[in-house]
Amino acid sequence: MTIFSKPNRVLFKASVVAVSVAAASSAFSSGFALNDHSATASGTALAGAAASNADISFSFWNPALFANADKTTLYASGAYVVPSMDVTINSAKDAQGRDLAASSPTTSSDSVDNALIPSFYFAKPISDKTVAGISLNVPFGLSGDYGDKWAGRFHATETALQDIALSFALAHRVNDMVSVGASVQFHQADVTLGSQVGVALASSTEGNGDIEADATGYGYSFGVALEPRKGTRLGLGYRSEVDFDFKGDVKYTNVTALNGAPFNSGLDDTTITDSITLPSVLTLSAEQELSPKMVLGLSAIRTGWSSMDGLNIDFDSSQANSVLSFDFEDQWMYSAGLTYEYSDKLTLRTGVAMDNSPVTDKDRSARTPDGDRKWISFGGTYDLNDMTSATFAYTHVTIEDVTVNRDGTKAEDGARGTLNADYKSSADVISLAVNMVF
Repeated sequence: MTIFSKPNRVLFKASVVAVSVAAASSAFSSGFALNDHSATASGTALAGAAASNADISFSFWNPALFANADKTTLYASGAYVVPSMDVTINSAKDAQGRDLAASSPTTSSDSVDNALIPSFYFAKPISDKTVAGISLNVPFGLSGDYGDKWAGRFHATETALQDIALSFALAHRVNDMVSVGASVQFHQADVTLGSQVGVALASSTEGNGDIEADATGYGYSFGVALEPRKGTRLGLGYRSEVDFDFKGDVKYTNVTALNGAPFNSGLDDTTITDSITLPSVLTLSAEQELSPKMVLGLSAIRTGWSSMDGLNIDFDSSQANSVLSFDFEDQWMYSAGLTYEYSDKLTLRTGVAMDNSPVTDKDRSARTPDGDRKWISFGGTYDLNDMTSATFAYTHVTIEDVTVNRDGTKAEDGARGTLNADYKSSADVISLAVNMVF
């Protein structure tokens, strides 16, 4: 009996890399953006992120804010993200219509991993008006593993992505009202992708496929900060898209039976290449002093997710390219927050945000079970002495319940079968930072 037609064999080979780099474990921010680059900014849910004069960590959103440093300054921040995701599979079938839900786990609550997100900033004034800055951030990242036994294993098992950015910036205070800044960025990205391949006919007709790849990329940012009158601050910051040409290897295990008759699948270990463009980020912010002790902050952040339209993975062998569609949509995040100077040593913060997901219902998958998010944050800064301060923040993120409905109508699912699953997700984020002036 012939299990796969020729088109299905091509899709069968490609199913291991049927991956969106927006996997479920990026529960903190929509898509797979990591937005905790500053415990200070997290305390107000990023309200005022491109306009604040609080410290140099806001330079991630607007490099002009390195001008906040009038002395040599070091800011180090870390965010511990604790995501939660409960998955309930309503139905799942392999490419031949065999019921996977009847013989495999249909629930999962441990497929997402906790993560520590570090950020570092260093600023050195080189004149009365100009500051040089260096920063290290993780702008995008995720980590998650469903395991290779769950009923949706032909759609996804493991996905991991890490993008590390090293930036070199200059900020210049034009006058008391205007500061400008720009940076160049060097990015290093690593990705790990995995899924089961085959059919649920017997244990010998299922194998594993895993990809590991890396790439370097380059980007830039620029921004302007304005204070048209005392107590009113405005800011605009832009971070560019980053192009990556990934190179790596695909390795298969337990595919001996699949490569023989009647499957003749041709699953060979080989090298792969693919190009991905990570999105741009535009941040518009305002801060208004409501009183000598109270500041209102607002932000609107647009992420250009439409650059992530899909993958075209090239196997350096006879295997056909794997073309996969994401069709992400550009989206905005909106936030509002308050900062209150409780005393000479203690400053308190709180904020709320609405973070819209780039994933559409028709393209949501086991690798993109993404939904709109709502944040509620609070935090504070305590001045330990004239040179050192410590900052904390806590953010709770609620994510709308979503359903993944891969009903087999997409050609790219021809070798994976169908999947209908409900997702309930949330996240808690604890951020700590220290700011030192020398």
